[in-house]
Amino acid sequence: MSHFKRAAALLPLITVAPLAAAESAQAKANGLIEDSSWSLLNRSVFDQRDYRHGANNSGARNAYKPRSERSERSGKAEEWGYGLMGTLQSGFTQGLIGVGVNAHAYLGVQLDSGGGRAGKARLLSVDNQGHPKTEYSRAGAALKLRMADTVLSYGEQRVKTPVFNASDSRLLPETATGWLLTSNEVDILKLVAGHFTESADRNASSHNQGLVVNYSNALKGDSFDLAGMVWNPSDSVSASLYTSRYEDTWNQHYLGSTLSHALSDQRSVSLDLNLYRTRDTGKALSGQIDNTTWSLVSRYNHGPHGFSLGWQQVHGDTPFDYVSRGAIFISNAVQLSDFNAPNEKSWQARYDLDMGAYGVPGLNLTALYVRGFDIDGSRVDPRGGYTYLGYGRGGKHWERDLEARYVLQSGKAKGTVFSLRHDVHRGNTAQAELDADQIRVAVEYPLTGGF
Repeated sequence: MSHFKRAAALLPLITVAPLAAAESAQAKANGLIEDSSWSLLNRSVFDQRDYRHGANNSGARNAYKPRSERSERSGKAEEWGYGLMGTLQSGFTQGLIGVGVNAHAYLGVQLDSGGGRAGKARLLSVDNQGHPKTEYSRAGAALKLRMADTVLSYGEQRVKTPVFNASDSRLLPETATGWLLTSNEVDILKLVAGHFTESADRNASSHNQGLVVNYSNALKGDSFDLAGMVWNPSDSVSASLYTSRYEDTWNQHYLGSTLSHALSDQRSVSLDLNLYRTRDTGKALSGQIDNTTWSLVSRYNHGPHGFSLGWQQVHGDTPFDYVSRGAIFISNAVQLSDFNAPNEKSWQARYDLDMGAYGVPGLNLTALYVRGFDIDGSRVDPRGGYTYLGYGRGGKHWERDLEARYVLQSGKAKGTVFSLRHDVHRGNTAQAELDADQIRVAVEYPLTGGF
């Protein structure tokens, strides 16, 4: 039986005590065209990175290379691109089981590849010789079925879970191919299950490269499975529990929770917990893995001001790794580093300011600092996928991120987003990431509509 037929057979079984038919989403369906919507996002990104150790940005996520292959001269990566992302979401046909389709088409255009400057900022797609393409594109679609408040989609799609999550942090978004089942039959409980065999990276122009893995350079597993639930009894309490399996590589489980409490009209506090547990499985393609990684962040809001303090810790002799670029919900995974090295401890301090209180609505400023220490990767499995990272004992590093973000509040261009970011990372030779300075400028102009 195919994966699609197997998932379709589960559709009526996963329905948990459906609400009355008149209250379900499918009972309110107006039709395939009538409930359709479209969006068109224009995005321009300029990314400049100055690597102080001079290595090209050709590694897993943050320019990782064996230290023996890094030159001592500094290297600069600079790219500027334009992205156009069109999305169509149909409605569902009427009846007991509604049928619909979601489709997307993405185009990336090179505005500047940095000329002869060393390295890649990884905004643009590259050819077989490693040269940036002048343009690249890809498109896909997913068939969707809905019964009551349960939806099964099969095809290429963007997935949002803590264990498998499509990233949209560059020029174009990441997508995955497979099936995803989402059930909202109970108001406060969402159930999720999925099976995926491909993931197209953010700068990819094809869909046949297998699954994207962030840190391991070992042979890839052929599939990824997940199941989870999200419990949200009120606006101030939420909890998530997921389990996943990356074929012949690892089993990974996730627990997350957010608590918030209003102290007054102007003051509130919140607490955010994220915990991952990863163990190797099957052929253990990436080697022996026994890793527990967690983070805890407290936040205090007072009017336009936000103050955050956080702690993150990795227990294990391998880095915390994940499939798909966005599947990392730990708090200290910031712009240039995930602070996820073997046995690493790290703390975070962050300040947010909403300038609307000072007469500039739509403008938000952020300053963040993270420091990591006690890295020890000396016991990593030499037959696994992480030895090339060259971890030692006593690794330490820090990152400082500054961002200004402005959203137009009115006019024909309402909703246009401007962001300016300056990020700095520094570390010693016992950790695996390069010293880098980054300047990133982005503009996003969205268009939406219906039929």
